[in-house]
Amino acid sequence: MYSKLPMFHRIGPAALKPDLTNTLALCKALGNPETKFKSIHIAGTNGKGSVSHLLASVLQEAGYKTGLYTSPHLLDFRERIKINGEMIDQKTVTAFIKKNQKVIDKLQPSFFEVTVAMAFDYFAQNEIDIAIIETGLGGRLDSTNVIKPVLSVITNISYDHQNLLGETLAEIATEKAGIIKQRVPVVIGKQDPETDPVFSKKAKETNSTLFHADANITYKNPHLDNGMLKAEYMNKRSGSVYHVLSPLSGQYQLENITTVLQSIEILNDKEFKISKENIKNGLKNVKENTGLRGRWEIIGTSPLIICDVAHNEAGLEAVFEQANELTRGKMRVVYGMVKDKDIDKAIDMLPKKAHYYFSAPALPRALAVKDLNKVATKAGLNGKPFNSVKEAYQKAVEEAAPNDIVLVLGSVFVVAEVLAIV
Repeated sequence: MYSKLPMFHRIGPAALKPDLTNTLALCKALGNPETKFKSIHIAGTNGKGSVSHLLASVLQEAGYKTGLYTSPHLLDFRERIKINGEMIDQKTVTAFIKKNQKVIDKLQPSFFEVTVAMAFDYFAQNEIDIAIIETGLGGRLDSTNVIKPVLSVITNISYDHQNLLGETLAEIATEKAGIIKQRVPVVIGKQDPETDPVFSKKAKETNSTLFHADANITYKNPHLDNGMLKAEYMNKRSGSVYHVLSPLSGQYQLENITTVLQSIEILNDKEFKISKENIKNGLKNVKENTGLRGRWEIIGTSPLIICDVAHNEAGLEAVFEQANELTRGKMRVVYGMVKDKDIDKAIDMLPKKAHYYFSAPALPRALAVKDLNKVATKAGLNGKPFNSVKEAYQKAVEEAAPNDIVLVLGSVFVVAEVLAIV
């Protein structure tokens, strides 16, 4: 799959197909497995991975056999396809490719198209109760957009992949809104004056009831309790109160949990039965239940070392805001990028007071470290280039005092390489 199929996360936009033709053909060849299970479809710029895992964890706690499809993976391809937190096994992956080699050779699909079809087939074969399906890129033309879900969720909209999705927030929102289906309720995680009209128009066109999570669900007294994020949430419409404790301690998770709670209330209005105890345990046990990693993940305490897959404007802003509150000594940042991102905008997001360890993840799509270092130096950032992520990370830890903070950021691939080391 890696060697023969075009893969966006390795080579970038050249791997993308401009429509759903291949996915529809693959699904047809498999007997349309996407029609044989219920699903929840999740899109957005930031937070869709966390929301997907949190929802899956809650549904597992409620006793539902839950499929989870996400991308990209960090350490193992099989992270993309799970049932009740267990990754698809190696034999199933290889058997799927062998069995469907002829149709794959005929259609010449992308890596992502084959992976989506594999996930749908696996979920159908295992007769799951519900699948959480995360889009890969955008929504309207994303390979996952062949499903008819019971609920659509759009987490938030920020600037990312502008070369593919549009230059304005409204244009990006239009692509994400493509997952809104006829008469399927939709949750919008965060209101925004630029994107709200786009979602309202699409919901009206599709006769879909639209819910603004941040308008309906409020929280108070958010704080960290022994490294866990703690807050009290309330649904203003129903009056339901939720006492939340989550190991996902990044402050940006407060917004994601709001989206999850709104989604669960809608599911309970349908045929699902999810108790407050299920919700409490699902949010608390998300890492054990789903294996989620790379979201404000603390991998060391002296110095404090945090890995986060934040890589765009909104994600980096949230991470640095929280890091600034924690910093007691120097802030050291292991940073790398892929070359199809807006390097100037990304560099503008990086605080000048930090010390940087620049590197390039080991893939063709990576931005060359000499180019990254050149732009960073011109912008007045203090840092040095390194030959590898491993070398950059080890130097940052070596130079850090016990009260310093080391952040690993910029690309999911940089985080993946560091997690592989530790």
